[in-house]
Amino acid sequence: MAHKEIKMDVPKVKKMGKTFEDIGEVLKGISKVLQILLNTLRATAFVGMFGGWALQSYIEQYKPVIDRLAKQSEEIGRDLAVSAKAYERGDAVGSTRFY
Repeated sequence: MAHKEIKMDVPKVKKMGKTFEDIGEVLKGISKVLQILLNTLRATAFVGMFGGWALQSYIEQYKPVIDRLAKQSEEIGRDLAVSAKAYERGDAVGSTRFY
């Protein structure tokens, strides 16, 4: 079995990593805004606003998903950056994160 050579377009991989990290940061910001909305809705819930309660329930359902996506996006971004750096150094073990 012949050994295949693996090549990486390092600048593109680094750019992809940065994009994923940026997405993670945006999602973190969205999560913070949702948390502020939740706190506001909880504070006004005693007034008896059914619409506020419904919106609170809706936000509580999707906030954990956004938090998870933010964490995963940042992790993928870091992994891409580390993999590209390892490839540049010739580190065969460090650059094999994705297979």
